[in-house]
Amino acid sequence: MKLFDPTLALDSLPTILSGLPLSLFLLAVCFFLANIGGIFIMFLRISHNRLFSLFARFYISFFRGVPVLVVLFLTYFGANMDAIPAAILSLTLVSSAFVAEYYRSALIGINETQSDAARALGLSNFAAMRYVILPQAFRIALPALGNVLLDMFKGTSLAAMITVSEMFMKAKITAGASQDYMTIYIVIAIIYWLVCCGLSFLEQLTERRFHY
Repeated sequence: MKLFDPTLALDSLPTILSGLPLSLFLLAVCFFLANIGGIFIMFLRISHNRLFSLFARFYISFFRGVPVLVVLFLTYFGANMDAIPAAILSLTLVSSAFVAEYYRSALIGINETQSDAARALGLSNFAAMRYVILPQAFRIALPALGNVLLDMFKGTSLAAMITVSEMFMKAKITAGASQDYMTIYIVIAIIYWLVCCGLSFLEQLTERRFHY
């Protein structure tokens, strides 16, 4: 048995890459929603309302402690959702718990004088948070959010477990048809690595831009 078949690798590339747009679509939608949800959960977490704060603490603890695959099965098989909405909801729920804590830690890192200065300029609490505090928190949290982005992209491969025809599902089908699992899985590993390298480069560019 060959360890790697270059001919099969090249022939399988179009089929495997045909699932990449769906993987990137899942990534973009889930990352956007996870940031929105994470900011919302973060505000509940730091709220003076004890009930809201306890709910946020439970949410963060639960979804940081439950594997994504289990949440996928709960939404797809348990709640009987369609595959793509189930994948989007599951990845968003889990990732937003991590994002909430990253934003909260970033807020802690901002000096209180920033809020005082904003109020001294006549900004309301909402305007101060929107225009002064959150942009600085985003800059501080950016490296951690980059890790979330990479983990989420790799996590899209789990959607294959609930029949979503993304890149890893295409690789599984190709591997089953050729019976050369080693070659196909080496190919898909390299593709994931290259895409993650590209995402890391974009994150570094964004981080450099916000640093200025």
